[in-house]
Amino acid sequence: MWPTLLVAFGGVIGTVGRYWVAGLVQRLGGADFPAGTLGVNLIGSFVLGLVMALSLERGLIGGEVRIALAVGVCGGFTTMSTFSYETLALLRDGEAALALGNVGVTVLGCMAAVWLGGITARVL
Repeated sequence: MWPTLLVAFGGVIGTVGRYWVAGLVQRLGGADFPAGTLGVNLIGSFVLGLVMALSLERGLIGGEVRIALAVGVCGGFTTMSTFSYETLALLRDGEAALALGNVGVTVLGCMAAVWLGGITARVL
């Protein structure tokens, strides 16, 4: 039961954080491209890489904190379902180049962010 409560508490933090950060990034980036979604996916991927490396490789974060941060906070913060919907909406609206760009930047950017999070954890 305790791990479930940790995930739930982390999820509240993550979802509220996603709402604030995505809205801010979207306002700064304009309405033509889903920059808010991309921003939270990149940030969430970096944080996930950092948390996992600090926990599993360095032993600096315990299992319960890892669950709260990785599953709860990052799970509530990142928005792959929104990413998928927005990409399909771009395709539906005839914006194939933007849709392809969104997929490429999101996938490669998030993979790079996880890698950078792990590298950052190793040098801390």
